[in-house]
Amino acid sequence: MSYDAPVATYVVGDVQGCFITLERLLARIEFDASRDRLWFVGDLVNRGPSSLEVLRFVRGLGTSAVTVLGNHDLHLIERRRGTREPRRRDTFDDVLDAPDGDVLIDWLVERPLLHREGDAVMVHAGILPTWSLAQAEKLAKEASVAFQYGGVDSKLQTALDGLTRLRTCSKDGEMCLDYAGPPGGAPKGCRPWFEMASLPSGVTVYFGHWASLGLYLGTNIIGLDSGCVWGRALTAMRLEDREIFQEPSEIGSRS
Repeated sequence: MSYDAPVATYVVGDVQGCFITLERLLARIEFDASRDRLWFVGDLVNRGPSSLEVLRFVRGLGTSAVTVLGNHDLHLIERRRGTREPRRRDTFDDVLDAPDGDVLIDWLVERPLLHREGDAVMVHAGILPTWSLAQAEKLAKEASVAFQYGGVDSKLQTALDGLTRLRTCSKDGEMCLDYAGPPGGAPKGCRPWFEMASLPSGVTVYFGHWASLGLYLGTNIIGLDSGCVWGRALTAMRLEDREIFQEPSEIGSRS
């Protein structure tokens, strides 16, 4: 399929503070904010060197950008709230110390956990096999509101974990949250969530979060975390024709 449309939407994998790589990727695709749109699968921040620049840039795009919340984004928000302890590998103190840090984090906390337009659905991590898509959308809205106001109960915490931390699970929906390796090494009884997900015909889910899975191109499942923060690449897919664009990471390989 050739591409000649005047407007394009690009879904971008986990940026995690890799602002230089993001800039290079957008130059590669000739992104024009007056014409095109960017969808970010979450984890704009942390582990990489430039979380502050990434947040300023994405917020500054206004309606040209859509981002869902990832687990590292939630961690930043909770660090600002004082409800989460610092972690050794946190790299977002620049955001916490910035004069506009509160404004940026207030903007971030209002991002959704799931975004859907027609048959295209974006989440950071996954959708539990025990959920229908309609249930996932409902839980995402409820969990988003609860997280904004600090009132996440056990049911909504499960939703929050599924949408932002899920990689593998059992067929009954029990999440194997401690496992982050490739699918072939998953604990007994745990399989990639997307092998068991129940999605309506024609719907495609775009997600990130799983660097050890890498770029995953299924028929209705697209994984876009290609490990930029681990020294590999940042990936974008153009929704209109599913063409893939990749930019080598600015960070030296950590593998």
